[in-house]
Amino acid sequence: MDFKIDKIDNSARATTIQTAHSTILTPIFMPVGTQACVKGLDFIDLTTHLQTKIILANTYHLYLRPGDKIIRDLGGLHHFNKYPNSFLTDSGGFQAFSLGDTKKQDDGILFKSHIDGSRHFFTPKKVLDIQYNLNSDIMMVLDDLIGLPAPKDRILQSIKTTTRWAKQSLEYHQTIKKNTDRQNNLFAIIQGGSDKEMREQSAKELCAMEGFDGYAIGGLAVGESAEEMYASIEYVNAYTPIHKPRYLMGVGTPENLIEAIDRGVDMFDCVMPSRNARNGSLFTSFGRLNIKSSQYKTQDIALDPACTCYTCQNFSRAYLHHLYRANEITYFRLATLHNLHYYLTLMKEAREAILQEKYQNFKKTFYAKRESSF
Repeated sequence: MDFKIDKIDNSARATTIQTAHSTILTPIFMPVGTQACVKGLDFIDLTTHLQTKIILANTYHLYLRPGDKIIRDLGGLHHFNKYPNSFLTDSGGFQAFSLGDTKKQDDGILFKSHIDGSRHFFTPKKVLDIQYNLNSDIMMVLDDLIGLPAPKDRILQSIKTTTRWAKQSLEYHQTIKKNTDRQNNLFAIIQGGSDKEMREQSAKELCAMEGFDGYAIGGLAVGESAEEMYASIEYVNAYTPIHKPRYLMGVGTPENLIEAIDRGVDMFDCVMPSRNARNGSLFTSFGRLNIKSSQYKTQDIALDPACTCYTCQNFSRAYLHHLYRANEITYFRLATLHNLHYYLTLMKEAREAILQEKYQNFKKTFYAKRESSF
Protein backbone atom coordinates (compact mmCIF):
# COMPACT_ATOMS: atom_id res chain seq x y z
CA MET A 1 0.00 0.00 0.00
CA ASP A 2 1.19 3.48 -0.87
CA PHE A 3 -0.19 6.34 1.24
CA LYS A 4 0.23 10.04 0.51
CA ILE A 5 -1.11 13.11 2.29
CA ASP A 6 -2.36 15.60 -0.28
CA LYS A 7 -3.45 18.36 2.11
CA ILE A 8 -4.22 18.94 5.78
CA ASP A 9 -6.67 21.71 6.69
CA ASN A 10 -6.42 22.10 10.46
CA SER A 11 -7.06 18.41 11.30
CA ALA A 12 -9.12 17.45 8.23
CA ARG A 13 -7.09 15.41 5.72
CA ALA A 14 -7.18 14.72 2.00
CA THR A 15 -5.03 11.68 1.22
CA THR A 16 -4.40 9.12 -1.52
CA ILE A 17 -4.29 5.37 -0.86
CA GLN A 18 -2.95 3.08 -3.57
CA THR A 19 -3.68 -0.64 -3.31
CA ALA A 20 -3.11 -3.43 -5.81
CA HIS A 21 -6.56 -2.83 -7.29
CA SER A 22 -7.39 0.89 -7.12
CA THR A 23 -6.44 4.43 -6.23
CA ILE A 24 -8.58 5.68 -3.33
CA LEU A 25 -8.98 9.41 -2.70
CA THR A 26 -9.97 10.28 0.84
CA PRO A 27 -12.06 11.14 2.73
CA ILE A 28 -13.82 8.01 1.47
CA PHE A 29 -17.03 6.19 2.33
CA MET A 30 -16.99 2.43 1.68
CA PRO A 31 -20.37 0.89 0.76
CA VAL A 32 -21.05 -2.25 2.76
CA GLY A 33 -21.17 -5.43 0.69
CA THR A 34 -21.73 -7.92 3.51
CA GLN A 35 -22.21 -11.00 1.33
CA ALA A 36 -19.79 -9.82 -1.40
CA CYS A 37 -22.77 -7.82 -2.67
CA VAL A 38 -24.09 -4.35 -1.89
CA LYS A 39 -27.78 -5.20 -1.52
CA GLY A 40 -29.72 -4.41 -4.69
CA LEU A 41 -26.65 -3.48 -6.75
CA ASP A 42 -24.14 -5.24 -8.99
CA PHE A 43 -20.57 -4.35 -9.94
CA ILE A 44 -21.76 -2.24 -12.91
CA ASP A 45 -23.82 -0.06 -10.56
CA LEU A 46 -20.83 0.24 -8.23
CA THR A 47 -18.26 1.08 -10.91
CA THR A 48 -20.33 3.00 -13.50
CA HIS A 49 -23.11 4.80 -11.64
CA LEU A 50 -21.34 5.25 -8.29
CA GLN A 51 -17.68 5.05 -9.39
CA THR A 52 -16.66 3.42 -6.11
CA LYS A 53 -13.01 2.55 -5.57
CA ILE A 54 -13.41 0.37 -2.47
CA ILE A 55 -16.20 -1.60 -0.80
CA LEU A 56 -16.39 -3.59 2.42
CA ALA A 57 -17.14 -7.33 2.66
CA ASN A 58 -17.81 -9.36 5.78
CA THR A 59 -15.45 -12.09 6.95
CA TYR A 60 -17.94 -13.72 9.33
CA HIS A 61 -20.72 -14.05 6.76
CA LEU A 62 -18.51 -15.18 3.87
CA TYR A 63 -16.78 -17.74 6.09
CA LEU A 64 -20.17 -19.27 6.94
CA ARG A 65 -21.66 -18.93 3.44
CA PRO A 66 -20.52 -19.81 0.80
CA GLY A 67 -17.22 -20.48 2.61
CA ASP A 68 -13.91 -18.67 2.21
CA LYS A 69 -12.23 -21.70 0.62
CA ILE A 70 -14.88 -21.82 -2.10
CA ILE A 71 -14.26 -18.13 -2.81
CA ARG A 72 -10.51 -18.80 -2.85
CA ASP A 73 -10.94 -21.63 -5.36
CA LEU A 74 -13.09 -19.34 -7.51
CA GLY A 75 -10.36 -16.71 -7.71
CA GLY A 76 -10.97 -14.59 -4.60
CA LEU A 77 -13.51 -11.83 -4.10
CA HIS A 78 -12.51 -9.87 -7.19
CA HIS A 79 -13.21 -12.76 -9.54
CA PHE A 80 -16.14 -14.08 -7.50
CA ASN A 81 -18.32 -10.96 -7.82
CA LYS A 82 -16.45 -9.22 -10.68
CA TYR A 83 -15.82 -6.02 -8.71
CA PRO A 84 -12.42 -4.86 -10.02
CA ASN A 85 -11.48 -2.33 -7.36
CA SER A 86 -10.42 -2.68 -3.74
CA PHE A 87 -12.04 -4.73 -0.98
CA LEU A 88 -11.72 -4.16 2.75
CA THR A 89 -12.77 -7.11 4.91
CA ASP A 90 -13.47 -6.85 8.60
CA SER A 91 -12.38 -9.57 11.01
CA GLY A 92 -15.86 -10.90 11.74
CA GLY A 93 -15.49 -10.14 15.43
CA PHE A 94 -18.38 -7.68 15.52
CA GLN A 95 -20.76 -10.16 13.89
CA ALA A 96 -19.66 -12.97 16.19
CA PHE A 97 -20.28 -10.53 19.06
CA SER A 98 -23.67 -9.27 17.86
CA LEU A 99 -25.27 -12.20 15.98
CA GLY A 100 -24.13 -15.39 17.64
CA ASP A 101 -24.14 -17.10 21.01
CA THR A 102 -20.63 -15.86 21.78
CA LYS A 103 -18.04 -16.71 24.39
CA LYS A 104 -14.77 -14.79 24.58
CA GLN A 105 -11.68 -16.82 25.45
CA ASP A 106 -8.05 -15.87 25.87
CA ASP A 107 -7.10 -17.18 22.44
CA GLY A 108 -10.22 -16.28 20.44
CA ILE A 109 -14.00 -16.14 20.13
CA LEU A 110 -16.29 -19.19 20.30
CA PHE A 111 -19.62 -18.55 18.61
CA LYS A 112 -22.71 -20.20 17.17
CA SER A 113 -23.63 -19.68 13.53
CA HIS A 114 -26.77 -17.58 13.17
CA ILE A 115 -27.61 -19.76 10.13
CA ASP A 116 -27.65 -23.30 11.52
CA GLY A 117 -26.42 -23.11 15.12
CA SER A 118 -23.12 -24.84 14.36
CA ARG A 119 -20.19 -23.90 16.59
CA HIS A 120 -17.06 -22.12 15.32
CA PHE A 121 -13.92 -20.66 16.83
CA PHE A 122 -12.20 -17.52 15.53
CA THR A 123 -8.56 -16.89 16.49
CA PRO A 124 -6.36 -14.02 15.26
CA LYS A 125 -4.62 -16.42 12.87
CA LYS A 126 -7.84 -18.01 11.60
CA VAL A 127 -9.52 -14.74 10.66
CA LEU A 128 -6.42 -13.74 8.69
CA ASP A 129 -6.39 -17.10 6.91
CA ILE A 130 -10.03 -16.50 5.95
CA GLN A 131 -9.17 -13.04 4.63
CA TYR A 132 -6.17 -14.37 2.70
CA ASN A 133 -8.60 -16.77 1.01
CA LEU A 134 -10.90 -13.85 0.20
CA ASN A 135 -7.80 -11.95 -1.01
CA SER A 136 -9.00 -8.57 0.20
CA ASP A 137 -6.81 -5.50 -0.22
CA ILE A 138 -7.21 -4.40 3.40
CA MET A 139 -7.69 -6.91 6.23
CA MET A 140 -8.71 -6.17 9.80
CA VAL A 141 -7.27 -7.90 12.87
CA LEU A 142 -9.50 -9.72 15.35
CA ASP A 143 -10.27 -7.47 18.31
CA ASP A 144 -12.22 -7.68 21.56
CA LEU A 145 -15.29 -5.53 21.00
CA ILE A 146 -17.56 -4.49 23.88
CA GLY A 147 -20.78 -2.51 24.08
CA LEU A 148 -21.04 0.82 25.87
CA PRO A 149 -21.40 1.82 28.60
CA ALA A 150 -19.06 -0.71 30.18
CA PRO A 151 -17.17 -0.84 33.51
CA LYS A 152 -13.56 0.29 33.40
CA ASP A 153 -12.17 -3.14 34.24
CA ARG A 154 -13.99 -4.64 31.23
CA ILE A 155 -12.64 -1.90 28.96
CA LEU A 156 -9.14 -2.58 30.25
CA GLN A 157 -9.58 -6.29 29.59
CA SER A 158 -10.73 -5.45 26.06
CA ILE A 159 -7.59 -3.37 25.47
CA LYS A 160 -5.27 -6.08 26.77
CA THR A 161 -6.92 -8.74 24.63
CA THR A 162 -7.01 -6.51 21.55
CA THR A 163 -3.31 -5.67 21.93
CA ARG A 164 -2.34 -9.31 22.39
CA TRP A 165 -4.38 -10.47 19.39
CA ALA A 166 -3.05 -7.58 17.27
CA LYS A 167 0.53 -8.61 18.05
CA GLN A 168 -0.21 -12.21 17.11
CA SER A 169 -1.90 -11.05 13.89
CA LEU A 170 0.97 -8.77 12.89
CA GLU A 171 3.64 -11.39 13.51
CA TYR A 172 1.70 -13.98 11.51
CA HIS A 173 1.04 -11.51 8.67
CA GLN A 174 4.70 -10.48 8.48
CA THR A 175 5.73 -14.14 8.24
CA ILE A 176 3.21 -14.76 5.45
CA LYS A 177 4.35 -11.70 3.48
CA LYS A 178 8.00 -12.62 3.93
CA ASN A 179 7.42 -16.02 2.34
CA THR A 180 4.92 -15.05 -0.38
CA ASP A 181 4.22 -12.24 -2.83
CA ARG A 182 0.91 -11.32 -1.18
CA GLN A 183 -0.23 -7.70 -1.43
CA ASN A 184 -2.82 -7.76 1.37
CA ASN A 185 -2.57 -4.93 3.90
CA LEU A 186 -3.31 -5.17 7.63
CA PHE A 187 -5.02 -2.60 9.87
CA ALA A 188 -5.05 -2.63 13.68
CA ILE A 189 -8.20 -1.70 15.63
CA ILE A 190 -7.96 0.70 18.57
CA GLN A 191 -10.40 0.08 21.44
CA GLY A 192 -10.97 1.82 24.78
CA GLY A 193 -14.62 2.74 24.91
CA SER A 194 -15.24 6.45 25.52
CA ASP A 195 -12.64 6.64 28.29
CA LYS A 196 -9.76 9.00 27.46
CA GLU A 197 -7.10 7.08 29.37
CA MET A 198 -8.22 3.76 27.91
CA ARG A 199 -8.23 5.12 24.34
CA GLU A 200 -4.78 6.61 24.87
CA GLN A 201 -3.44 3.33 26.23
CA SER A 202 -4.86 1.28 23.35
CA ALA A 203 -3.61 3.72 20.72
CA LYS A 204 -0.10 3.87 22.19
CA GLU A 205 0.21 0.09 22.50
CA LEU A 206 -0.91 -0.59 18.94
CA CYS A 207 0.91 2.30 17.29
CA ALA A 208 4.15 1.17 18.95
CA MET A 209 4.02 -1.99 16.83
CA GLU A 210 5.92 -1.57 13.57
CA GLY A 211 4.27 -2.96 10.49
CA PHE A 212 0.56 -2.12 10.47
CA ASP A 213 -0.53 -0.43 7.25
CA GLY A 214 -3.26 1.61 8.93
CA TYR A 215 -5.24 2.08 12.13
CA ALA A 216 -8.96 1.80 12.73
CA ILE A 217 -11.03 3.26 15.54
CA GLY A 218 -13.37 0.50 16.74
CA GLY A 219 -15.94 0.19 19.47
CA LEU A 220 -17.86 3.40 18.73
CA ALA A 221 -21.51 3.93 17.79
CA VAL A 222 -22.30 1.12 20.26
CA GLY A 223 -24.29 3.06 22.83
CA GLU A 224 -22.31 6.22 23.60
CA SER A 225 -23.45 9.77 22.80
CA ALA A 226 -22.29 11.64 19.69
CA GLU A 227 -20.25 13.95 21.91
CA GLU A 228 -18.48 10.98 23.51
CA MET A 229 -17.83 9.54 20.08
CA TYR A 230 -16.24 12.75 18.79
CA ALA A 231 -14.12 13.11 21.93
CA SER A 232 -12.91 9.51 21.55
CA ILE A 233 -11.88 10.18 17.93
CA GLU A 234 -9.81 13.13 19.12
CA TYR A 235 -8.18 11.03 21.87
CA VAL A 236 -7.16 8.37 19.35
CA ASN A 237 -5.96 10.59 16.52
CA ALA A 238 -3.67 12.45 18.89
CA TYR A 239 -1.57 9.25 19.00
CA THR A 240 -2.04 7.57 15.61
CA PRO A 241 0.81 8.18 13.14
CA ILE A 242 0.13 10.94 10.64
CA HIS A 243 1.61 8.88 7.78
CA LYS A 244 -0.93 6.02 8.05
CA PRO A 245 -4.66 5.86 7.08
CA ARG A 246 -7.24 6.36 9.82
CA TYR A 247 -10.49 4.39 9.58
CA LEU A 248 -13.60 4.92 11.72
CA MET A 249 -15.54 1.65 11.73
CA GLY A 250 -19.31 1.41 11.39
CA VAL A 251 -20.13 5.14 11.54
CA GLY A 252 -22.62 6.57 10.58
CA THR A 253 -24.86 9.55 9.77
CA PRO A 254 -23.76 12.31 7.38
CA GLU A 255 -23.27 14.53 10.43
CA ASN A 256 -21.04 11.89 12.05
CA LEU A 257 -18.86 11.76 8.93
CA ILE A 258 -18.52 15.54 8.68
CA GLU A 259 -17.48 15.79 12.34
CA ALA A 260 -15.08 12.84 12.12
CA ILE A 261 -13.37 14.28 9.02
CA ASP A 262 -12.89 17.49 10.99
CA ARG A 263 -11.03 15.37 13.56
CA GLY A 264 -8.69 13.68 11.10
CA VAL A 265 -10.49 10.51 9.93
CA ASP A 266 -9.90 9.30 6.36
CA MET A 267 -12.12 6.23 5.87
CA PHE A 268 -15.67 5.23 6.80
CA ASP A 269 -18.19 2.43 6.37
CA CYS A 270 -21.75 1.96 7.55
CA VAL A 271 -24.91 0.10 6.52
CA MET A 272 -26.95 3.25 7.11
CA PRO A 273 -27.29 4.56 3.52
CA SER A 274 -28.31 1.21 2.04
CA ARG A 275 -30.43 0.04 4.98
CA ASN A 276 -32.21 3.38 5.27
CA ALA A 277 -32.88 3.34 1.53
CA ARG A 278 -34.67 0.00 1.81
CA ASN A 279 -36.75 1.38 4.69
CA GLY A 280 -37.84 4.48 2.77
CA SER A 281 -35.44 6.99 4.37
CA LEU A 282 -33.51 8.91 1.70
CA PHE A 283 -30.66 11.36 2.27
CA THR A 284 -30.65 14.72 0.52
CA SER A 285 -28.60 17.90 0.71
CA PHE A 286 -31.43 19.31 2.83
CA GLY A 287 -31.79 16.41 5.24
CA ARG A 288 -33.73 13.14 5.21
CA LEU A 289 -36.82 12.50 3.11
CA ASN A 290 -39.29 9.74 4.03
CA ILE A 291 -40.53 8.53 0.64
CA LYS A 292 -43.36 6.49 2.17
CA SER A 293 -45.14 9.75 3.12
CA SER A 294 -48.30 10.44 1.10
CA GLN A 295 -47.13 14.00 0.39
CA TYR A 296 -44.84 12.62 -2.32
CA LYS A 297 -47.57 10.69 -4.16
CA THR A 298 -48.01 13.38 -6.82
CA GLN A 299 -44.66 15.24 -6.71
CA ASP A 300 -43.15 15.15 -10.20
CA ILE A 301 -39.69 16.31 -9.13
CA ALA A 302 -36.44 14.58 -8.23
CA LEU A 303 -35.73 13.36 -4.71
CA ASP A 304 -33.10 16.10 -4.50
CA PRO A 305 -33.05 18.66 -7.34
CA ALA A 306 -29.35 19.28 -6.57
CA CYS A 307 -28.43 15.58 -6.94
CA THR A 308 -26.82 14.18 -10.10
CA CYS A 309 -27.33 10.48 -9.35
CA TYR A 310 -28.93 8.09 -11.85
CA THR A 311 -32.13 7.98 -9.81
CA CYS A 312 -32.60 11.74 -9.49
CA GLN A 313 -31.74 12.32 -13.14
CA ASN A 314 -34.44 9.91 -14.34
CA PHE A 315 -37.21 9.38 -11.80
CA SER A 316 -39.59 11.43 -9.68
CA ARG A 317 -40.55 11.34 -6.04
CA ALA A 318 -44.00 10.20 -7.14
CA TYR A 319 -42.58 7.19 -8.98
CA LEU A 320 -40.33 6.18 -6.09
CA HIS A 321 -43.23 6.60 -3.66
CA HIS A 322 -45.30 4.29 -5.88
CA LEU A 323 -42.51 1.68 -6.11
CA TYR A 324 -42.04 1.70 -2.34
CA ARG A 325 -45.76 1.36 -1.62
CA ALA A 326 -46.04 -1.44 -4.20
CA ASN A 327 -43.03 -3.21 -2.65
CA GLU A 328 -41.33 -3.38 -6.04
CA ILE A 329 -37.73 -4.66 -6.08
CA THR A 330 -36.78 -1.86 -8.48
CA TYR A 331 -37.30 0.60 -5.63
CA PHE A 332 -34.50 -0.95 -3.57
CA ARG A 333 -31.98 -0.50 -6.39
CA LEU A 334 -32.96 3.09 -7.22
CA ALA A 335 -33.11 4.17 -3.58
CA THR A 336 -29.78 2.51 -2.72
CA LEU A 337 -28.10 4.13 -5.72
CA HIS A 338 -29.33 7.52 -4.54
CA ASN A 339 -28.31 7.18 -0.90
CA LEU A 340 -24.83 5.85 -1.71
CA HIS A 341 -24.35 8.55 -4.34
CA TYR A 342 -25.22 11.12 -1.69
CA TYR A 343 -22.61 9.73 0.73
CA LEU A 344 -19.91 9.39 -1.91
CA THR A 345 -20.58 12.91 -3.24
CA LEU A 346 -20.42 14.30 0.29
CA MET A 347 -16.94 12.77 0.63
CA LYS A 348 -15.81 14.22 -2.72
CA GLU A 349 -17.04 17.67 -1.73
CA ALA A 350 -15.32 17.38 1.65
CA ARG A 351 -12.05 16.44 -0.08
CA GLU A 352 -12.28 19.39 -2.46
CA ALA A 353 -12.92 21.75 0.45
CA ILE A 354 -9.85 20.40 2.28
CA LEU A 355 -7.69 20.81 -0.82
CA GLN A 356 -8.82 24.45 -1.00
CA GLU A 357 -8.31 24.88 2.77
CA LYS A 358 -12.01 25.75 3.13
CA TYR A 359 -13.25 22.80 5.17
CA GLN A 360 -14.73 24.91 7.98
CA ASN A 361 -16.76 26.89 5.45
CA PHE A 362 -17.91 23.63 3.86
CA LYS A 363 -18.95 22.31 7.26
CA LYS A 364 -20.95 25.46 8.05
CA THR A 365 -22.71 25.28 4.68
CA PHE A 366 -23.52 21.60 5.23
CA TYR A 367 -25.33 22.38 8.48
CA ALA A 368 -26.98 25.53 7.12
CA LYS A 369 -28.67 23.55 4.33
CA ARG A 370 -30.15 21.22 6.93
CA GLU A 371 -31.78 24.12 8.70
CA SER A 372 -33.70 25.05 5.54
CA SER A 373 -36.83 23.26 4.33
CA PHE A 374 -37.94 21.70 1.07
